Amino acid sequence: MSESRSLMISLILFVSFTVYVNARFDYKEALTKSIIFLEAQRSGKLPPNHRPAWRGDSALDDGKEVGVNLVGGYYDAGDNVKYGFPMAFTVTTLAWAAYFYKAELTAAGEMNNVLDGIRWGTDYFLKASTQRNRLFVQVGDPVKDHECWMRPENMKSSRKVLEINQNCPGTEIAAETAAALAASSLVFRGVDQAYARNLLNGAKKLFQFANEHRGTFDGECPFYCSFSGYHDELLWGATWLYIATKRPIYLKYIQEESTTAIVSEFSWDLKFAGAQVLLSQLYWEGEKELQTFQQQAEGYICSVLPESPYHQAFMTPGGLIHLRDGANAQYVTSTAFLFSVYSDLLARHNMQVSCGDKRFTSVQVMDFAKKQMDYLLGDNPLKRSMMVGFGNNPPVQAHHRGASVPVMAPNEEINCGMSFVYWYNTDKPNPNELTGAILGGPDKQDRFVDSRVNSSMTEPCTYVNSCAIGVLAKLAKK
Repeated sequence: MSESRSLMISLILFVSFTVYVNARFDYKEALTKSIIFLEAQRSGKLPPNHRPAWRGDSALDDGKEVGVNLVGGYYDAGDNVKYGFPMAFTVTTLAWAAYFYKAELTAAGEMNNVLDGIRWGTDYFLKASTQRNRLFVQVGDPVKDHECWMRPENMKSSRKVLEINQNCPGTEIAAETAAALAASSLVFRGVDQAYARNLLNGAKKLFQFANEHRGTFDGECPFYCSFSGYHDELLWGATWLYIATKRPIYLKYIQEESTTAIVSEFSWDLKFAGAQVLLSQLYWEGEKELQTFQQQAEGYICSVLPESPYHQAFMTPGGLIHLRDGANAQYVTSTAFLFSVYSDLLARHNMQVSCGDKRFTSVQVMDFAKKQMDYLLGDNPLKRSMMVGFGNNPPVQAHHRGASVPVMAPNEEINCGMSFVYWYNTDKPNPNELTGAILGGPDKQDRFVDSRVNSSMTEPCTYVNSCAIGVLAKLAKK
């Protein structure tokens, strides 16, 4: 064999191997593990089928100080506070995945686990909203919580409760919780009709409260401040309620009373793009009066696609969307989810995206979504996974109390000052694997440091994973 031919064959084999490594992941495994992470974030009395063995019951007296049962729900990230705003967004996007990708989740054998995950949140929201014009929105004192590095099973910090009501409104949180209940009602219709009705009734009351008693609640600042205002949540909540009820009152709000805008972000704080994609589906299904929202959804796609003449979103050298330091992965998975859903709508209705003089097919839109997810799973300049317990060289120092503190007896006394010495300021892998957690991710230059103290890169969040689940289900089936 000639030297040139040998070199050519070697080159072909190398290129083929590189394409295979960069393009192929076990998406079903990633999907399963993403759901397991959400289970690890559960608060309250855990069910018998709970999978993360190192987690135990926690916060069993939540709400006691105000005479309400607020046991349950989710811890949002690596601490032990229950924030209603991001929890509701987590449930809404998880329900959207179950609603839109039902066939894919069923094929992957994960639909029941997703339903359980949704119900863990909605059961909590129903308890938190039993009284009209009153919603309990936070359990735990973030200041005190951040003074002690302790797993939730052993925490002794304050579990103070915050609420919104007609005298102290919080339109963003009430409308987002309404969206969560309305979206979830759609998912449970064929599973538990009575429960679905209960969810929808709760959603109607919360949306009415949000709309009639307008105001921004800043009690969750500086951790979850609503910088975008509440008009996006009102549009988002009305959209889900219209889909769930088809009542003219919600369509009237969407058409005549709502505020909307073209944006380049979808997140727990900014919902315009999500509502616009939902309304695009209705537009293509025959409700032509919603054309403006479809045009705005297209504007969102054009503002993100790197090849678009209207591109605005910053991309790292390695090809990752990067909007902010600090859990930037949330914008990666939320973008991938919207692009995935929109690509399916384009394909279903034989449409393309027009960005000035450029056109993009459904395949191109989905390709961008896939590249974003693949980056997180390991197709990046560092050739390492950003998901704990998955892929090549995954992170082992997630910024997470429960994962980083060893399992101990529930009554064991812990010195809060020393807790940081023992379990935070160490360069050791976490004793408990936070399986499936997608961490904050790299900076603008694709740099990632797997260090517990580097929270912007290594802290996980429930809404990062909830937005990933629909895309992973689709990729697993394809």
